[in-house]
Amino acid sequence: MMLIFVFIIPILFSCAPTQKEKAEPRDVKFYKNRGIAYGKKGQHDQAISDYDKALEIEPRDADTYTRRGVAYYQKGQYDQAISDYNNALEINPRDALVYYNRGIVYYDKGQYDQAISDYNKAIEINPRDALAYGNRGMAYGKKGQYDQAISDYNKAIEINPRDALAYGNRGMAYGEKGQYDQAISDYDKALEINPKGVWDYGNRGNAYYQKGQYDQAISDYNKALEINPKDALAYYGRGTAYLQKGQYDQAISDYNKTLEINPKDAEAYYNRAISHCYQKQYDKSWQDVNKAQGLGLTFSPEFLDYLRKVSGGKK
Repeated sequence: MMLIFVFIIPILFSCAPTQKEKAEPRDVKFYKNRGIAYGKKGQHDQAISDYDKALEIEPRDADTYTRRGVAYYQKGQYDQAISDYNNALEINPRDALVYYNRGIVYYDKGQYDQAISDYNKAIEINPRDALAYGNRGMAYGKKGQYDQAISDYNKAIEINPRDALAYGNRGMAYGEKGQYDQAISDYDKALEINPKGVWDYGNRGNAYYQKGQYDQAISDYNKALEINPKDALAYYGRGTAYLQKGQYDQAISDYNKTLEINPKDAEAYYNRAISHCYQKQYDKSWQDVNKAQGLGLTFSPEFLDYLRKVSGGKK
């Protein structure tokens, strides 16, 4: 899973609201300050209500539109967030942060071209924005443009050599290109910077798996599960490594755990069906075949013919 950051520029105050401010509910600063306080507490509805009031008083305040846009984003109301960022940019078209934040919303909506366009604008205004390069790289990755993604991660790392996220994401791009050694090198660097990077352990495990280095893969999945015992993907990856090693009991145990966390994981049913078949547990294998097929996964005719043969024609 790739992380997204929304950066909000806080306004610092050295004192509590004055008696005058308390007595004047038409004070923009009062409503903005209280909206900021609500936002920090995760009370986004209250924050939006206060930003609404601030904008009634001062409808040309770009910063208030930006802050309300962030609050809408946090609530998952992406269209409202975009509308507020649009208003902020109409007032101040040179605000790199607003382009960056709107790019995040477009990314989360799956509108990667629009996200890239906004990151382009943010970078044009602030060419040293490592996060904008990193997020543009993720958008390119979603479009399958891995060379462009790697180029952006290179730039992000050049600006901030301690950017663990950029190393991890570049590792994923290398992995998609089948360049597993480069991917492993980047995951090593990401984990050197952030030893608790659960996704980097899992992804490095995937790279080792692709290289046929199953013991190293299992070791990394173990690390990921130490950090997050609810990581279904790590259980699935470790189970598949055990399956490749012929350790079917361990594989089945890991697929059980995967399905306990995510009962809709068709591939876990698929691989557990194969593991049960190798264990000559044909009834259980058929049960998993039916589960996987019910979730839309197709088995090879060769496997189904073999299972019918060894199970006496059962379905």
